[in-house]
Amino acid sequence: MQRIIFHVDMDAFFAAIEQRDNPKLRGKPVIVGGTGKRGVVATASYEARVFGVGSAMPSIQAKERCPHGIFVPPRMSVYGQVSKEIMQIFGHFSPLVEPLSIDEAFLDLSGTEKLFGPPQKTAKRLQEEVFKATKLTCSVGIAENKFLAKLCSEMNKPKGITNFLFSNIPEKLKPLPLNKLWGVGPKTLKKLNALNLKTFGDIQRSDEETMVEHFGAHGQKLFHLAYGRDEREVTPGEGQKSIGSEMTLSEDIQGTKEVTKYIRRQCNEVAKELRKKGLRGRGVRVKIRYTQGFITKTTQKTLESGLQDSTSIFDIAKQLLARLDLNKPMRLVGVTAFELTQEQEQGQMSLLDKNSKQERREKLEALSDKIEAKFGKGVMLPPGA
Repeated sequence: MQRIIFHVDMDAFFAAIEQRDNPKLRGKPVIVGGTGKRGVVATASYEARVFGVGSAMPSIQAKERCPHGIFVPPRMSVYGQVSKEIMQIFGHFSPLVEPLSIDEAFLDLSGTEKLFGPPQKTAKRLQEEVFKATKLTCSVGIAENKFLAKLCSEMNKPKGITNFLFSNIPEKLKPLPLNKLWGVGPKTLKKLNALNLKTFGDIQRSDEETMVEHFGAHGQKLFHLAYGRDEREVTPGEGQKSIGSEMTLSEDIQGTKEVTKYIRRQCNEVAKELRKKGLRGRGVRVKIRYTQGFITKTTQKTLESGLQDSTSIFDIAKQLLARLDLNKPMRLVGVTAFELTQEQEQGQMSLLDKNSKQERREKLEALSDKIEAKFGKGVMLPPGA
């Protein structure tokens, strides 16, 4: 049986939702992102993209390229809810749905032709169901594996359906530039170009041993991908893997005192989200980005039992900060809880003394959540907020 893999990617997802919800923005160059000195573009509408505005671009640069662009702050809770609706629709077509991010997923449609018809027809029907439910468009790549499906979903955006289910795949891939190859970032691309490798065809004409010699095991993967080979299965998502909070600062900060102030707030936000979703984090990660060279450093710690209160998370975060150089100017700080488990899976909590500090903290912060829900945000503030 031939494998049939879809990669479904929503078109300009955040910006499209803003245009859908505000008719005044339709047909306009919408840029979702921050507007401060260090703001970053999250998504741009296609009307803004024609001016060269793209995701992850500094907002200042986006303004220069598109002076009449309309900046809109992100509404992540709205985007998250729409994402859930979309993933549910994908589930109508296959039980094997692997979300890649909030707005894209792989679907394994192998063996469904008797149920839905040919892949091209199925992709069209999927697009129609997504649009009917959300008034949003998506693009679909169809291929025999995940790499090719994702590659071709980007070829005819927006509203595109690109089918790569044919026999001469390596020949079709030959002219493509290597920045289209999974796992090739700026550094790897520079190294490939130095070896006079600039297209998929160049790697095909090379040999596996040469790629391994220069790039190790990664070189072997790149060699096979250049031929369109990818044996990975579509694996249904296992739920949220981490909850984090990070901030790009409008002004540089420096020193333990300043960093700790921001980290405290972020621990509050992470803990509140954990409680809201009934989760605990068995790991804490701290992230900082230095201003000079945009160098990012992370450090983390895994715990025996999960945490859900801000003070316990903050205690771990302070230990982690001690491992980092906080005397250099920094432009970004963040905290993440990872290795998440459901509350009922938290076996170690049963070992805690009922009157332990952590137990009391959790009860107090849960009570604070209820008071805020009833009387409004800011009525109760956690320690150090």
